[in-house]
Amino acid sequence: MAVTDWLTSEITVQPGLIIATIGIAVAVAISLQSSSSSSKTEIESIMKTSSPNDTGNDTSTPSSKKVKFADSNSTSKAPKAGASEALRLTMKQGDQHMKHYNAGEDGDVIARKRTPIEEEVLKKVQNAEQIVSTLPKDHLVKHEVDLFLPELLKDAIFVGHLVTDLDSVAGAIGAAELYGGKAALASDVNSETQFALDQWKVDTPPRVEDVLEKDPDMDVCLVDHQQTSQMNPKISADQIVGVIDHHALQSKTIVTDKPIYIDIRPWGSMSTIIAHTFLTHQRRPPVPIAGMLLCAILSDTLNLQGPTTTEWDRLMVAVLADIAGVKDIQFLASQQFKAKSKELANLSAHALVNGDQKTFSFEASGFTGDIGFAVVETTDDDAILDKVADLLPEMVAGKRENNLQCLFLAVVNIVKLKSQLLLCGPTEKALATAAFGGEISEDGMLMDLGKRVSRKKDYIPVITRTIKAGWSRPKDMKRGLSTVSLDKLGTLTVDPNDPMSKVERVGSILQASVSPQMKEFREMMSTRDFGETGDDEKKMETDETLVIG
Repeated sequence: MAVTDWLTSEITVQPGLIIATIGIAVAVAISLQSSSSSSKTEIESIMKTSSPNDTGNDTSTPSSKKVKFADSNSTSKAPKAGASEALRLTMKQGDQHMKHYNAGEDGDVIARKRTPIEEEVLKKVQNAEQIVSTLPKDHLVKHEVDLFLPELLKDAIFVGHLVTDLDSVAGAIGAAELYGGKAALASDVNSETQFALDQWKVDTPPRVEDVLEKDPDMDVCLVDHQQTSQMNPKISADQIVGVIDHHALQSKTIVTDKPIYIDIRPWGSMSTIIAHTFLTHQRRPPVPIAGMLLCAILSDTLNLQGPTTTEWDRLMVAVLADIAGVKDIQFLASQQFKAKSKELANLSAHALVNGDQKTFSFEASGFTGDIGFAVVETTDDDAILDKVADLLPEMVAGKRENNLQCLFLAVVNIVKLKSQLLLCGPTEKALATAAFGGEISEDGMLMDLGKRVSRKKDYIPVITRTIKAGWSRPKDMKRGLSTVSLDKLGTLTVDPNDPMSKVERVGSILQASVSPQMKEFREMMSTRDFGETGDDEKKMETDETLVIG
């Protein structure tokens, strides 16, 4: 592929969706006369690892390039791109998918599977480092040969949608830096966005009303939206000179009487587009900008696990983490989710169950398998517990989809320092009873964990000791909602009318509280009888229709 091929633009038309795809341009940081073929070949090999037409549903194997894992005694340089901590905690050389830490005073070691975001970043770490190595060291350095940047965006206001989210704010800030304009807010920032602004020490942009009051004739570029219903009412359609977005073109899309700049790509985040454009113009985003874009992509793609996630999102997360100097991508994602959970009304059941979930592997005489443990920290636990009817079907679906033997969700009140444990099946109920012995609600779906508030110190160590002591599933335990086939548990969709692109599960037969399955489940969970202790795991494993409940 020639460099000129990357500079071409193409318009792809799909049913119900017009995609304006700006071609993949990789600038060379030297004059055209002295461009070396080796430099060109290196950049081509890096950028070809992902397809620009990837829709996020690709299940093929990752790039054949392998990450070299250093053992704990190695003095070689550890990969960056957010993966340093994941490698430092590698359980043992050769076991490349586990992390470990001490469980408590008795010195037990807990094996935790790497989270999906850690795995995704590690797949891209070498490509990311190669891409970053081609960028100028200083973000102020620009390419000697100017590539196309629309002049009409220079000095424009870059502003996101009403009910603004992190992607629209970070995208506006990044676009203003890239194109030479001014970032503004369509509405006040939420708790997650404020976290990112504080984390990367970025000033909060002014409200667009205030900017237009000082200069009513300023041009405007819309970011992360293109519908008039999501525009700040102070913006006139005559002022719009550009749109940078990743959403479908649906009803109430803006109409202009003159040509404008449009960059719409079917990617998981608008900030991915801005990050990619920085790279194609051989521009290194400043660390605070890289950090903001990174957080925005993590937010919009649900830590790279949402249904709209593409290979470009994954690659840009690795690149931005490298530029921003992030060593532990999982910790950043976890802290960001905690900030996001302060505003519970904006979170779907899927986001709550998967936002801060980790998987732990066990191999003992009575129990072998993976246990997922999710945590939601909040100042208003009642608001979460009121969502049990929505959380339960999502937990069952997540348990099935990820082949987990158990899945727990702890709701932690960070003010009162107490927690409740949501139980989505009889296996969870039996194990939690053996491990914690807390009082269980009448419907059998909640356990009071008292003052236990830490997954690392209070939850997993106790479960580990219980399993190592010989716990096994009760022999005559009734089956739970795992008897429901996977194809009846619904699918994840993005609400096209939600400016924050909320991801929700639809079509699950468990979402109807009056369904026969839910009625039977509630009756079963309300019983106190777990049956005799024994191990019928082999019997359950032979049943292809059911998953251990």
